[in-house]
Amino acid sequence: MAMQVELVSPEAIVWSGEANMVIARTLEGDAAFMEGHIPMIGALATGVVRVIADGEPERQIAVHSGFVEVTPTDGGATKVAVLSDMAELAEDVDLARARGAKERAEEALRADADDEVASAALRRAEVRILVAEAATKR
Repeated sequence: MAMQVELVSPEAIVWSGEANMVIARTLEGDAAFMEGHIPMIGALATGVVRVIADGEPERQIAVHSGFVEVTPTDGGATKVAVLSDMAELAEDVDLARARGAKERAEEALRADADDEVASAALRRAEVRILVAEAATKR
């Protein structure tokens, strides 16, 4: 049985549909969710959310912090909601812009290796590049 999955950012519902598994990076590490998973709420780290459904290519979404919530529905099925400050489907990532952001962050880190803002910007850019490049390989 498939779960209901919803990926939401402040601007929009980024993706909604059914899946057999969702894998997300939480602050505690990677977590996989399947039908029947116990209810939980976890804090998301900047990373890739992978949505796997039978008969479809794996969907990858770049997320930059937020929460993942797993709940039962009224009908007893499992719902996974990914609530992220920013979420981008692989096909929506502007690869040139992400590469430019990576270069700017690396330059800032060369000037100040302890620059936490630049470190966070570098991680976001790397995640966006990762999902965009994975989409082009399909």
